[in-house]
Amino acid sequence: MRTRFPSSSREFMRELFPPPKLPLPDATVWAVALSLLLVVVLADIFTPASFAVGTVLSASVAFAALGTSKRVVWQLTALAVLANLIAGFWNGWRDGVETFHLLNRAVSILAVLLVGFLTIRAREASERAAALAQEERELTRERARRQLAEEMGGPLGQKEFVERAATTLQKLTGASSVEIGAVDRAILGHPYALALAPDLTPHDHPSRLNQRIPLEFLAHPVGAGDVWASGGGNVYLARLRRPTEGDLLLILSNPQTPPSVTGMAIRTLQPLLERTALLDDLRENREQLAERGEVLRDLVYAFSHDLRTPLLANGMNMRSALDGAYGELPQEYRTNLQNGLEANETLLALADQLLLVAKYESGENAQEETQSVNLRDLVVSVVSDLKPRAQAKNVTFDTALSGVTVQGRKHDLRRAVQNLLDNAVKFSPPGGTVRVSLSDDDDEAVVTVRDQGRGIPADQQARLFQRFRGSGAGSGSGLGLYLTRRIAEAHGGSVRYQRRADARSEFTLSLPLGAL
Repeated sequence: MRTRFPSSSREFMRELFPPPKLPLPDATVWAVALSLLLVVVLADIFTPASFAVGTVLSASVAFAALGTSKRVVWQLTALAVLANLIAGFWNGWRDGVETFHLLNRAVSILAVLLVGFLTIRAREASERAAALAQEERELTRERARRQLAEEMGGPLGQKEFVERAATTLQKLTGASSVEIGAVDRAILGHPYALALAPDLTPHDHPSRLNQRIPLEFLAHPVGAGDVWASGGGNVYLARLRRPTEGDLLLILSNPQTPPSVTGMAIRTLQPLLERTALLDDLRENREQLAERGEVLRDLVYAFSHDLRTPLLANGMNMRSALDGAYGELPQEYRTNLQNGLEANETLLALADQLLLVAKYESGENAQEETQSVNLRDLVVSVVSDLKPRAQAKNVTFDTALSGVTVQGRKHDLRRAVQNLLDNAVKFSPPGGTVRVSLSDDDDEAVVTVRDQGRGIPADQQARLFQRFRGSGAGSGSGLGLYLTRRIAEAHGGSVRYQRRADARSEFTLSLPLGAL
């Protein structure tokens, strides 16, 4: 280890006799002051009264200014006055009392009192100055802490955190360089960042990435606190703890601020680093969920697409059989075929809904072009398609349709209207009426569907338009109303439900008349 020699006689003497650390402990002040007071009192007693040695007693009082307590000053002042009086009585008994001696003794006592008073004022001024200096240091640290928090704000992963922390610490401490990296077997690795002062280049300070760190950098001295020094005090070192991985080592070269500033920065950065670990976990979980979502979406696509082909073929065969392609069929067989055909159509509708859900969940619907859609013709077409099913339940449609045109995706809008009308027919009692109206209201196209069904229980209405949340047992797949809401929102509109006073259920689909 290199030995450092003092460069001048002044430094040599300072190392031999280092200056005391102020303020002095009260015990030291008492020991020195009482010794000085005793010496002066003895000198005053054994010298003629005309010498006025008692004036020197104020020196012990003045020495109390180096202590920590104002009470010591008052006590020493009282002792010095008492010593003056004792020495005065002794000298008067020995040498006689003269006016000149009395004046000298009065001056000595006044000098002690004056020095005591001035010492007290000096202590108070010193305490005020120390308090102001402490407040200034606290204010400086608070500003630095606030600046550090602002610089490190925002959602950061560990990589971004390390890069920004290195840059912020370099600005905060004025260090020529700040390196931060993970330590593994004394090797500095990723996450890693190097921040240099503006007047330096990477050639002036090569990176320590993937290099072995000196052992003196790794050894944390006992009792050193958050920050410790190395390299003759030219390098500050600190660690940021990571619960599941190796710690981050911080290396600050030639910082221009005291270690307390770096320590404050470390204490501020530690909880922020722990938050970055949570953010990294969330990002990883989000990526895993996105990957799983893509897999599930692909499965839904494949399932729905592959399901349609056999269902279509099965439906064609059943219709052919019902139309007499295989000869006259018994009525019981025809009834079974009819039930099978209805179940087949239900599965086809479910396959279409699954495809549409996958499209809206993945955001692919936003890529499709829109067109001008005549809502009146669209509603008429849906009503026509549903009439056979409605007639089978003895349900009639009552329509009041105005000519309204919107900009949108025709197939999706048809699905939304069909879901509302299909539900109305399904839940209408035999002999009931489904009222369908279309109007232009305040720059919105409003489709209203009313039925005489049993309605939606109040405790289920909040979940009515959520995915897989039907209106009760036997209500279907739970996708129809959810799709209607997604389609309406994708077109800038909305869908809502209310139970009317006339015991009718009313669904309202609102769509803007302007372009998307």
